[in-house]
Amino acid sequence: MRLVSWIGGNDIKAQQASDAKGPIHSTTLAFEFSEFHFLYNYDEQLIQPYIHWFKSQISTNVQATYYQLKSPTDFNDIYLAADALLSKLTNESDEPIGILISPGTPAMQAVWILLGKTKYPVEFFQSSKEQGAAKADIPFDIAAEFIPRVTVPEKLVELVSGRVAINAAFDDIITSNPQMLALKAKATILAERDVPVLIYGESGTGKELFATAIHNASLRANKEIVAVNCGAIPDTLIDSAFFGHKRGAFTGAHQDKKGFFEQADGGTLFLDEFGELKPDVQVRLLRILQSGEVTPVGASAAVHVNVRIIAATNKDLSLEVAEGRFREDLFYRIAVGVLLLPSLRHRSGDLRLIAEHLLTKICVEFNLAIHKKYSPDAIKIIQKQPWHGNVRELQSAISRAVLWSAGEKITATDIEQSLFSIDKSSQNILGQDIAQGVDLQGLLDRVEEHYVRAAWEFTHGQKIKAAELVGLGSYQNLDKRLKKYKIN
Repeated sequence: MRLVSWIGGNDIKAQQASDAKGPIHSTTLAFEFSEFHFLYNYDEQLIQPYIHWFKSQISTNVQATYYQLKSPTDFNDIYLAADALLSKLTNESDEPIGILISPGTPAMQAVWILLGKTKYPVEFFQSSKEQGAAKADIPFDIAAEFIPRVTVPEKLVELVSGRVAINAAFDDIITSNPQMLALKAKATILAERDVPVLIYGESGTGKELFATAIHNASLRANKEIVAVNCGAIPDTLIDSAFFGHKRGAFTGAHQDKKGFFEQADGGTLFLDEFGELKPDVQVRLLRILQSGEVTPVGASAAVHVNVRIIAATNKDLSLEVAEGRFREDLFYRIAVGVLLLPSLRHRSGDLRLIAEHLLTKICVEFNLAIHKKYSPDAIKIIQKQPWHGNVRELQSAISRAVLWSAGEKITATDIEQSLFSIDKSSQNILGQDIAQGVDLQGLLDRVEEHYVRAAWEFTHGQKIKAAELVGLGSYQNLDKRLKKYKIN
């Protein structure tokens, strides 16, 4: 048997560490293979030491092929690379092919499974620190269950060439970014196919917006889409919330209640924060997806439901699977159509476009007689921000700026006043690199001056109110800062 795999980051780390083997090496120790065929998109400086090391550990032939990907999450490029390799190996010999699905990004894993379940006869392998290397039993047949498939070649050709007509349901997703336009086209294809969808993305990137658009563009549009925050349901209410209950099933159950699955019957169930599901709930959810039946709490008979699942998460579920925190069979069941949404800071050309759209929308929502506009300096401030909270953070900041601004223009000061959060995830706060040395007192003075000045301007010189806004307690303390920074 020939083994195929992407070379992943954990494999490269293993070569650099004496106490780790990595997914690929662990699999070679557990199973015998006649040949190894690897794909990679890392720099040669990283890959060649790994290849040299790996060859020193085995005695069989090793072939490694570089593919330049737009991104390690770009489905088009990944599909073309994986399909080319599997096609080549299939044409060369009848010898069986094994695919190691553990290394690489979730997009790479999803493509392997799609190809291995629809186009090529393969065996799957997986490897993790906890479970070791083993054959992976993918517990369903995509070709049988999800026809017509997402991987129809002509559709992929259309997608790559930009000929897919984007459904009007996606008009609320404002973008001119090529990556986002491609995602809208992919989502349009997914909407036409009644397949499960898994949406990855940071908080605020628009996962629910995509889910709603997919539902509205599908044949289920005339039915409900039920949105559920999986991380916000108390453990004691999980069963009742998802599966419903019968009257008298427990204390407080005064009447029959439909759960999320029954509410979404015929439509779509959107599971936000999907990665937060507890292991026991994961088991029951998988059972429902397999059987199409739910049993309400206190009921003796199951109820048939017809529900499409769209799940969203900001977690790397492939890592969660590897670490034993998420069921791999449920992951594979859901990860059929996968969308990876970029952060706002990686959407080149979209920031101003979205900011203008949000300003118009907010002015309408606030029922303002005059629709405000940005000053050129305000636009500059907006474009300089990292927006770690993505579109949601941008919308909140613009809302505050609209509320606080006095005239028709949103000024730079208005925007600055709305930016009260600090990115706690960054080790280099305020862009200061500790390796270059930091003038701590000078930095603190700059921050203090900025907010004292902002409070002074915002309150139009009302000392007591300005002092309260910046937590100085009294106007006397404020006076000291005003003199120090020559603010008047």
